[in-house]
Amino acid sequence: MSVNMSARMTGGCACGRIRFEAAIDSDEAYLCHCRMCQRASGNVSLAMKNVPQADVRWSKEPDWYRSSVIAQRPFCAACGTSLGFRYDSDTDMMDLTVAAFDDPSRFKPTSHFGVESIHEGWIDTKTLPRTRTTDYQKLVDRWTAAGERPPETSSPRP
Repeated sequence: MSVNMSARMTGGCACGRIRFEAAIDSDEAYLCHCRMCQRASGNVSLAMKNVPQADVRWSKEPDWYRSSVIAQRPFCAACGTSLGFRYDSDTDMMDLTVAAFDDPSRFKPTSHFGVESIHEGWIDTKTLPRTRTTDYQKLVDRWTAAGERPPETSSPRP
């Protein structure tokens, strides 16, 4: 069940070149498993939040990739971050990628889309072993040698 709490939420790409602010009225999101989203993200699914296009403000116009004859995807050409999806016509809505939000923890998946391409083995992974990045010493050593902390322990980019 979604929580109806309208709020302005911010997000952006990995390098910080493209930022956005969007009005969010619920915690509902979905997982898209269609082949286009899989290929655009390089992943087995893409977590998306559907929002009115008019409620999204970009600090800088994102780059757009024409992913099909009917749709395009905003992204950052500098770092490659996938930022969303929108149809070319007949809708005032678009999707923003959940992970592009500064705090994606609010969102909860409520449905699956594009299930013809779903990879079932990746759906329920709760029994798999889990490792925190800070518990993997080789990674911590790399960050330390670079004069930084692992991203999990550093503050998010603006």
